[in-house]
Amino acid sequence: MSANVYAIGDNIVLKAGLTRTATGDRTCRVVGLLPAADRGENQYRVRFGSENFERRIVESDIDSSETASSANKDEASAAAPSGPWLKPSSIRIGK
Repeated sequence: MSANVYAIGDNIVLKAGLTRTATGDRTCRVVGLLPAADRGENQYRVRFGSENFERRIVESDIDSSETASSANKDEASAAAPSGPWLKPSSIRIGK
C-alpha cells in the first residue's frame, strides 16, 4: 500500500469530467482516508462545500497541478483561527 499524498483537511481540486464541468467549482475537502483501491491507487472521502454528502474518489481523479496552485493561494490568505463549532454555553436544555 502506498503512502497517502493528501491528509484530512486538505483542499483538493478534481479533474473536469463527465459529472464535473471545467467552469464549475471543483474544489473539495478531504474528510477521510480509505484503503488503497484494487489497482493500488489511494482513495479519499471528500466533501464539497455546497453538498451535504461525501464522495469517494481515487487519486487519479485529482488535478494535482490545480491543487498545488490552490494550496499556495490558501496559505497566502489564511483566515483567523475559528473556535469550535459546538459551544457548550449555547446549548439549552428544556425542563
